[in-house]
Amino acid sequence: MTDTYTDLLACEDLLLFASAAVASTGQREFHTASGEQGPSLDFLHDYVHGTLPDLYGLMLALHVNDHNAARIVHTLLSRPVPGADPALRLRENGLIRLRLARMPPQRVYRLFRRLAAERVNNRRTRAAMRDWIARRPLELDALKYRAGLRAAARHARVPLPGEVARFLFSRPADRRRAPYTAPLLESHRRAHYAARELYGLPLTVAEGFAAHHRVPRRAFLEGIAGRTTAAERLRLDRNARRHGLEAPLSDLGTAPLLRLCAYVVGLAVSERRERRAELEAALERAARRTAGPLAGTWPRTAAVLDDSYSSTGSRERRNRPLALALACHHLLRVLAPGGTSHWVSGHRDALTVRPQGPTRLAEPILDALDTGPARVVVVSDGYDDTPPLLSDALLLWRRRVDPERSVALVHLAPVLDAGVLAPHRLSPAVPTLGLHDPAVLPSLVELARFGEGRLGLADLRAHLLATADTVLDGERAGEAA
Repeated sequence: MTDTYTDLLACEDLLLFASAAVASTGQREFHTASGEQGPSLDFLHDYVHGTLPDLYGLMLALHVNDHNAARIVHTLLSRPVPGADPALRLRENGLIRLRLARMPPQRVYRLFRRLAAERVNNRRTRAAMRDWIARRPLELDALKYRAGLRAAARHARVPLPGEVARFLFSRPADRRRAPYTAPLLESHRRAHYAARELYGLPLTVAEGFAAHHRVPRRAFLEGIAGRTTAAERLRLDRNARRHGLEAPLSDLGTAPLLRLCAYVVGLAVSERRERRAELEAALERAARRTAGPLAGTWPRTAAVLDDSYSSTGSRERRNRPLALALACHHLLRVLAPGGTSHWVSGHRDALTVRPQGPTRLAEPILDALDTGPARVVVVSDGYDDTPPLLSDALLLWRRRVDPERSVALVHLAPVLDAGVLAPHRLSPAVPTLGLHDPAVLPSLVELARFGEGRLGLADLRAHLLATADTVLDGERAGEAA
């Protein structure tokens, strides 16, 4: 138990921030407009950085989403805390380096351009930029992220190879005049004049040249297949099938679980049925890869998964809540093979789920509890059609049926309720955390223990420090190997 009421409030504040930083991307959701989340996130970042500065940077170890990770890095670099503990500063530097390495490069360059525009030019910022750029394939980045690399290199005074510097800083006519020894840069130069040269370029760059040379789409897809990443092949797969290519561009089983689930729910139900064996095998492979060594280690778990109409999401995040629910279904089957899944609509075939009907969570949650699980995981936006009924039922269950908390019940929400600065809660009896990627589900379930009021700020601080050290030790071991 916590020693003081202040510590309890601080613990709740930090968990609220963690939930928002995991779930919210600042984009439009089914129940909220895009502009509603920005002020809420701004307040939470400023509040936690101001009141708990020693814990703010440690949130980078908790798998917060890339949008909020970039915001945390920006705050740490642009608003350093005077007189910070050197050990804390060293740990933060390691987490900054680690999260930048894991972010998509376009997001990192966007962050660097913002720092450059704001003239944040302290030693810590320059070191972060130089360290990250030193690990990048500069010829590739010069093609795909020219403006970002140019701004970061100029701002942090990063020395670049001669040809890369020439490509970035010379005039367009000068860039194309003399040949390059770097194959990518030379292919780019030649692609201005010959269509066959575009197949030596990355997909996003080659598409512009294909349009310029009026290359037929089918011929372009066949020719560029060998130059695409796994994510790009998955994105192009449906396009390739539509153009009648005999073999699919991608091996679906190699795709990340959430990306694969988003691909599946984007298919017509009839096509999912036709390709059932292929899709289910790919989903199982992706789920096993995501679970890793945790496969089969969980106790009996029941999942309550939201496939109501609100799981459609928004135009910016089309079907993402439903894709998350499907991903959690497959991941939980691997983590706890004897578990059960209960879809809100009553649907029983996970492969063919689609957004439909109202959000009525009380019945599937009670059905899940009736199976006698050790753990119940609810994946839903939390906007139940009869919230008082659901909240009262869960309070009554916790107080009268399971006061000893023999069943762990946690709610994971893929969206943020901007009005309360947190995901929409089901009941005071159930801890709620945000969810943006099924890969972090196990760590979120572990973190949910702190939302039950039995552990305080000291316990949460120890958990964050241990998590950060574990993450950094794993990164060092990987670099040494």
